[in-house]
Amino acid sequence: MSTQTPWPVAGFDPVRRLHVIAAVTPGAAVRETLLDAPFDRVWAAAADLEDGLPRWLPDIREVRLAAPREGGRRQALVIGRSRLRARFDVELEPGWCLMRSRFLLGGMAARAEPDGTRFAFLGAFRVPAGGVVGGVLRPATDPLARRSLHRFARLVREG
Repeated sequence: MSTQTPWPVAGFDPVRRLHVIAAVTPGAAVRETLLDAPFDRVWAAAADLEDGLPRWLPDIREVRLAAPREGGRRQALVIGRSRLRARFDVELEPGWCLMRSRFLLGGMAARAEPDGTRFAFLGAFRVPAGGVVGGVLRPATDPLARRSLHRFARLVREG
């Protein structure tokens, strides 16, 4: 008979996992919505980074994904409407996407619920004063985030 106490285990669904990352990232904000659509349809729209992201995130003009590397991660070149460019390390799996560049962190997560699919996305600056920058910009970024969620919901509805 073992006298050792087992280690506690905490399993998080992707949306909760995104909230945990936001909680430990200064200035990060997560926005979420419940969509009246099945998980597969929601995640198909979210995971289509090259065609989908520019359709619902207003500051993205183009996403170019490289072929998956060992371990399934990918690289992406994201070009903004202002023509600024950033290279992202992308972790993408069903219900989960985390994108990290030198200065930005972005994420998306989804989980099926009885009334549809909960979809969330995260944004943060990865700079030493990211918490301050995020707080200062929040009055401007909150309306953009709400509009982005509405645009994403429309993209899901239109299929």
